[in-house]
Amino acid sequence: MTTVHRSLLVLLSALLLGLLGTTPAAAHTELVSSTPKDGARSAKAPDRLTLVFDEPVDLADVRVMTPDGDRLPVSRVPGRGSATVRVALPRATGDTLSVTWSVIDEEDGHATSGRLTFGIGARATQDRGDEATAAPAPSPSVRRGLVAARWAGYLSLALFVGGLAFVALLWPRGAGEPRARVLLGLAWTCGLLSAVAGLGLQGAYADLGGLRDALRPATYADVLTTGPGLALAARGLLWVLAAVVLAALLQGGARTARSPGWRVGAVAVGLGLLRSTGMAGHNSEGSEPSWGAVADLVHLLGVSLWIGGLAMLTVAVLPRREAGELAAVVPGYSKLAAVSVTAIVAAGLVLAWQIVGSFNALLHTSYGHLLLLKTGVLAVVLVAAWCSRQWTRTRLDLAVLLRGDAATVRPFGYSVAAETGLVLVVLAVTSLLVTADPGR
Repeated sequence: MTTVHRSLLVLLSALLLGLLGTTPAAAHTELVSSTPKDGARSAKAPDRLTLVFDEPVDLADVRVMTPDGDRLPVSRVPGRGSATVRVALPRATGDTLSVTWSVIDEEDGHATSGRLTFGIGARATQDRGDEATAAPAPSPSVRRGLVAARWAGYLSLALFVGGLAFVALLWPRGAGEPRARVLLGLAWTCGLLSAVAGLGLQGAYADLGGLRDALRPATYADVLTTGPGLALAARGLLWVLAAVVLAALLQGGARTARSPGWRVGAVAVGLGLLRSTGMAGHNSEGSEPSWGAVADLVHLLGVSLWIGGLAMLTVAVLPRREAGELAAVVPGYSKLAAVSVTAIVAAGLVLAWQIVGSFNALLHTSYGHLLLLKTGVLAVVLVAAWCSRQWTRTRLDLAVLLRGDAATVRPFGYSVAAETGLVLVVLAVTSLLVTADPGR
């Protein structure tokens, strides 16, 4: 058993013990109580409504709407803390008054919503069974669009940050290779577009609107007043800044890739992109949010170095089949990938402990099931990575001796391609995890 395998076994054991002994943490923001209560009846129509949530909320994240779609003013209640808000109600025109509410979790941008109905006068309120089932919820189309935007964002981030690192650390000559340049350019373009689209979709999701609402300027204006919206906007601005780093590399080629000044700028932009991406996730939930933020940054960095390097190998290095490049690049990437995978697993265990909170939640919640699915696919990816590493150890010298003979390199290419394809599945499951409720 290798040292890496022993380390992974120890980390997995630590996760199991941690999940068995950890107290579950709180999930997304929920409504605890309301005054008047849902279903209450009074002789006079109430002129205000008090909502109490299970954690502090920002006023911009709380939306209370009439059935006609009018947004009602929300304010603080003096002396009641930041988990309580007051809503000014409109004048009732019938024997019932109904409002819908929604609140956005400040940490991960998830929406929780519901409906409250009050009776007015002596007449009993009508059966509200149909109204309860019709309580507002985020549009399935918007949710799917948000998952797609996040998947594209994760993939673009990994290809861009990992691709830049691959060129700077292992293959400076790749800055002049057309395939590598196209890959980095596409990654940057998709990253910027996914950030812009994600901002509109997050706004539509928060407003419980449809896909058309994601294109409205007012939606963008509203979402920029929320914490998740500001994180998405920061990510978009960092993608704009990343254009400067990319343009310098494309213009200067290998010389720029070796430049210490450019590398410092690339590291700063890359870390900014990684951190802003993690700010809209579940990592800050749980008892130790600081550990969650650090683990998320390490996790994303490891994934980017791994996936970006895989893509560069598949798209740009292997098709050239140059013996000198194979001898110089492949062993270096093999070591970098081993370190990245170890960091991914270690940080992933910390995040699982931080987010899931208990072994029971891992087995009996949809979030836990998705996490287990991601772990299973990742295990298959690691098998493909092990095959690639074995080829590097046993067949690389022969491939160099035969000057990159196609038959000799082909098995390694198949292994890397399979590894890359499975990683895309892992990213898809990760996008679902970000939009799922941990359900603790």
